[in-house]
Amino acid sequence: MQVMEEEKNLIGGLMIGTENEVVTNPYSGKSVELCPEAVALYDLIKGAEMIGDYENVETGLAIFSRNWPDAYMVLLD
Repeated sequence: MQVMEEEKNLIGGLMIGTENEVVTNPYSGKSVELCPEAVALYDLIKGAEMIGDYENVETGLAIFSRNWPDAYMVLLD
């Protein structure tokens, strides 16, 4: 995963699984299979969004879009 120095604190504590997962955009209904790292970051972004932690949402979106641009366009754009 490509991460800038100032982003390392955000992803350092992520619980990363061992298997790919299919994630569905709740608005479009489109799905994408994500690797474990992408799933963990997606979950962090959506959780931060739910509690109004928009600084971490923005940082997470930057990391996700840089590493998985196609999945970003389907799930988070």
